[in-house]
Amino acid sequence: MTLSLVTDYTHGISAIDAQFHRPGRAAIHLIVENGKMALIDTGTTSSVSGVISVLKEKNLSVEDVDYIILTHIHLDHAGGASECMRCFPNAQLVVHPRGARHMADPEKLVTGAIAVYGETEFRRVYGEIHPIDKRRIVEAPDESRIELNGRPLLFIDTPGHARHHNCIFDEHSNAFFTGDTFGVSYRELDVNGMEFVFPTTTPVQFDPAAAHASLDRIMRYKPEYAFLTHYSRISHLHQHAENMHSLIDAHVEVARNAQSGLGSNDRFTTISCALQSLLLQRIREHGCRLSENDITALINSDIKLNTQGLEYWLDHTQ
Repeated sequence: MTLSLVTDYTHGISAIDAQFHRPGRAAIHLIVENGKMALIDTGTTSSVSGVISVLKEKNLSVEDVDYIILTHIHLDHAGGASECMRCFPNAQLVVHPRGARHMADPEKLVTGAIAVYGETEFRRVYGEIHPIDKRRIVEAPDESRIELNGRPLLFIDTPGHARHHNCIFDEHSNAFFTGDTFGVSYRELDVNGMEFVFPTTTPVQFDPAAAHASLDRIMRYKPEYAFLTHYSRISHLHQHAENMHSLIDAHVEVARNAQSGLGSNDRFTTISCALQSLLLQRIREHGCRLSENDITALINSDIKLNTQGLEYWLDHTQ
């Protein structure tokens, strides 16, 4: 399946591929309203040049980017924020109140990521991350609004994946920009227009009760679409919400079974193998005809991250 750098939707919305590890893994969403723009999530530092190329192709000016909006501050979503602020001189950064101080002073974010990846790999993947002037940062608490050239965007607090997570409701398109709250859905797994969606339980703030509540809160707005960072627009939201609830519970069950000593492997291996079996079964039931190797290649990194998140949850909440 070939994915283009930019996918245009209705209501002035486009998905720009952040080129994060591979095509089709992370999207930067562009909203254009009568020449003024907002970007939702940023990818990494190296993603920003692709955004600028798309703007040039669309005859849009970097000076007309009014907002850089972060769903949350995990670095695949926010690693390019400081580069965006450098390249888009009139933009304000809009972020959850819990994430704002880390954008003004990213030292803890950088140090934590280097501890996980090592400095060489961190610099290769994420590049340089710089402090952002506090005067250009706008905190977006629950139920706050901004207007993009008269177009209202509503922010709702949606913990579960992270405690610093907002989802953004766009009334014009009747759609939510959901970051990671509505899970992950790779276009390669689509079958006859039906998407497959699964949760992301990455460390360190997975909270299953909050994840369920955030899904329910999103669905109370009766949105037609959700724009996921991984990867872009999905419909059929009622069915996906039900499946997400089921899979969140299944992830928790996998973790608790591993914690109780089931299986002969170490806990990480037990959880990751069980998650792989769970997701392969659900993807096969969904009707996907990709080979097991191809499916595993698509979701392997998510399984590792979900396993790490479930282990952290077990160690800190059980």
